[in-house]
Amino acid sequence: MTVSAFKIANKLMTGRAALDQLASELARLKVSNPLIVTDAVLVRSGTVDQVRERLGDLPHGLFDQVQPEPEIAIVETCTRAYREGGHDGLIGVGGGSALDIAKSVAAFAGYDGPLADLFGVDQVPRKGPPLIAIPTTAGTGSEVTNVAILSDKAAQLKKGIVSDYLLPDVALVSPAMTLTCPRGVTAASGVDALVHAVEAYLSLHASPITDALAIGAIRLIAGALPKAYANPNDLRAREDMATASLMAGMAFGNAGVGAVHALAYPLGGRFGIAHGVSNALLLPHVMAWNALACPERFRDIAEAMGEPLAGLSLHAAAERAVQAMAALCARVEIPAGLRHFEVPEDALPAMAEEAAKIDRLMRNNPRVLSARDIERIYRAAY
Repeated sequence: MTVSAFKIANKLMTGRAALDQLASELARLKVSNPLIVTDAVLVRSGTVDQVRERLGDLPHGLFDQVQPEPEIAIVETCTRAYREGGHDGLIGVGGGSALDIAKSVAAFAGYDGPLADLFGVDQVPRKGPPLIAIPTTAGTGSEVTNVAILSDKAAQLKKGIVSDYLLPDVALVSPAMTLTCPRGVTAASGVDALVHAVEAYLSLHASPITDALAIGAIRLIAGALPKAYANPNDLRAREDMATASLMAGMAFGNAGVGAVHALAYPLGGRFGIAHGVSNALLLPHVMAWNALACPERFRDIAEAMGEPLAGLSLHAAAERAVQAMAALCARVEIPAGLRHFEVPEDALPAMAEEAAKIDRLMRNNPRVLSARDIERIYRAAY
């Protein structure tokens, strides 16, 4: 008999008025001078103002230098701002980049050694300052996971800090916070959430709890993502996507993700392709390889996406799941093909070797993939 653990943020608050709980949650955590960690785009759009308004007269600082695919140096800069400002808590506001920076600062702020010591699994020695996570995209699930991913530009690699100490103390998930999300980001982050749900459902470390969350997320995303993309002001679609992203985050935060993410890391590290976009590009092609290992689960995915399966054999139903994923990505205009991003074809073998070594992710994948297999997947996605 196997044993599975289930981990999420210490407290999860959802709904259109979730943000109204910010001040009371800060008081409960005894935070008197938080630092808001976000990006300049969200400041200019007025999204961060919604957070600051809820703080009233509470002293706070603002760090708005987060960039997409954030680099290690941003964590060090933000940590200096945290220490020099005399802050005693963090509020991460944004997509996965801002939330991962806030989580990393929470881990690093009370540590005396170099940040490099914290990379890997369970290298964070102790709980850091209180952290509240407020997502503004429906995709990453970072508000409920124990992982922070950073770019090492010098090494052209993505590196992760994996520790239960990164789990936020509170996650405030409101669909209203996603209304300013651009259509392209809505599409990429939405498919990113779909990847999380699919890979969690296919993971060798899935459990009945993660299965229910993953299938539920897939069902919601299949219906809501095209609507949120077509009409960014559709609050019901936004609410369904926020819920689905959260469910997918809880699923993959416990079951893990697999080959799609492993293959996506070199694309981000080497060529700066946004994480959600690279996941979306690779999803149908990795699924086509994985279907052989667990066709029953693929049939479940096709059913959750609303595909008609009557009269189809098991393997035909599994193939329908792959087709449905490709069709959904096309409907929300995810660019098709790595060549669209000027990835040189001669880089594919080295990328395949790099992806094959990401054992933390590849060991979750239902099908064993060699570097040669991975190169063939890259070529199919080219």
